[in-house]
Amino acid sequence: MKKLIITGDDFGFSLSVNEAIEEAHRHGILSCASLMVGGKAAKDAVDRARRLSSLRVGLHLVLVHGSPILPPTMLPDLVTKKGEFSPHLVRAGMNFFFRKQVRRQLEDEIRAQFQAFLDTGLQLDHVNSHHHLHLHPTLLGIVLRVGRDYGMGAVRFPYEPPIPSWRASRKDLPRRFAAWLILFPWVVLLNRRLRRAKMHANDFVFGMNDSGHVHLNLVLRFLKFLPQGVTEIYFHPGDDPNELEALTSPAMRQALLTSQIETIAFCDLH
Repeated sequence: MKKLIITGDDFGFSLSVNEAIEEAHRHGILSCASLMVGGKAAKDAVDRARRLSSLRVGLHLVLVHGSPILPPTMLPDLVTKKGEFSPHLVRAGMNFFFRKQVRRQLEDEIRAQFQAFLDTGLQLDHVNSHHHLHLHPTLLGIVLRVGRDYGMGAVRFPYEPPIPSWRASRKDLPRRFAAWLILFPWVVLLNRRLRRAKMHANDFVFGMNDSGHVHLNLVLRFLKFLPQGVTEIYFHPGDDPNELEALTSPAMRQALLTSQIETIAFCDLH
């Protein structure tokens, strides 16, 4: 059976993102949102989530390209001179892997973000990370260890199958295969460790290869080529009006009804 989780990322990043996610849930098909607890509009996002009792909210861990929850003075090896996380994913990943003091600071910050989510009083639906950084084995180990203390039950599995993705988009087959090859070892490792930890997860995602270019017709084609199992399609509706249009279109709701795809949240996997 085909099941679909529809998520809005970066909840709390800005008021415009929050407004788009609320609109996509109230008047569209969005079922989940991923909260950036350190975002500039995090309080507004939490207030909206409390009003939207049917919106399932998870934690969107930010450890690159953003601001920490803890004071920068507590994370001297993890942040830049401006007190921000590094915007360079590869450099940050090497930093996590090779430096013990960085790993200690990383665990402190991850725990602080989990605690900040707990303090909202919202039920934790799932956990994922900015730029899918939990694919990094060092970071994943910390997330699994800390997450158990905070009731984490589901994690995003960021694997986009290249052939269905290409059939839906009708472009960039070489690039999609190259991305698949690069990520494949990390995806396999992530899958094994999630299973060993008895952590629930989706089977596939759609949207990784088309980030910033997701529109109504593309999402309709995603539905056509959706694999059997649980797929997550994630959106950034505050960044692109085309994504909000796709989420709120009557054509999208009708397509879900006629395709017999069941829409769920991560908590339904428990």
